[in-house]
Amino acid sequence: MEIFKLKEDEEYIELNNLLKALNWVASGGEAKAIIKEGSVIVNGEVETRVRKKMRCGDTVKLQNDEAKVE
Repeated sequence: MEIFKLKEDEEYIELNNLLKALNWVASGGEAKAIIKEGSVIVNGEVETRVRKKMRCGDTVKLQNDEAKVE
């Protein structure tokens, strides 16, 4: 499992931006499309909100990739 560390001044990162930061997608458009089609799992449940606020302790999964926000 990968660890994504928020910057000290950040309270959260939006899901679409997290997928880009993890290099799981090539573009924002790709991130939006795979989230909307229900391919992304957040904290064990399908998440379709593109701008879902990901906070410390949240986990995200896309196919065989998994990461935790810290």
